[in-house]
Amino acid sequence: QVQLVESGGGLVLSGGSLRLSCAASGRSIGSYAVTWFRQAPGKEREFVAGVSWTGRATYYGDSVQGRFTISRDNTKNTVYLQMNSLKFEDTAVYYCAARPAKVTTTGSDYDYWGQGTQVTVSS
Repeated sequence: QVQLVESGGGLVLSGGSLRLSCAASGRSIGSYAVTWFRQAPGKEREFVAGVSWTGRATYYGDSVQGRFTISRDNTKNTVYLQMNSLKFEDTAVYYCAARPAKVTTTGSDYDYWGQGTQVTVSS
């Protein structure tokens, strides 16, 4: 079993930055793809960014491309999401998810999920 815990969310002004962390426990996620999704009130869950188990391959949703950066440190069993130039429309609960296979953009493909961390961007 893998337990995922997100942290780093909060309230930030438009144009600001935040760094989210997804810390894993229970077993190493070194062979897992890890992806960030988000869900805003009244909206469907949205793929944000994903990273392969090696960290060499990264993928981004169109709405965050060029502003967000996903990375991982397998020695710390942690994945990060650096979010810059935040916009009001980035406001959502952000979840990390893991699967022992390639990154996909479909949430139902993932085996393990964290509880989520709230990101609120004030305009």
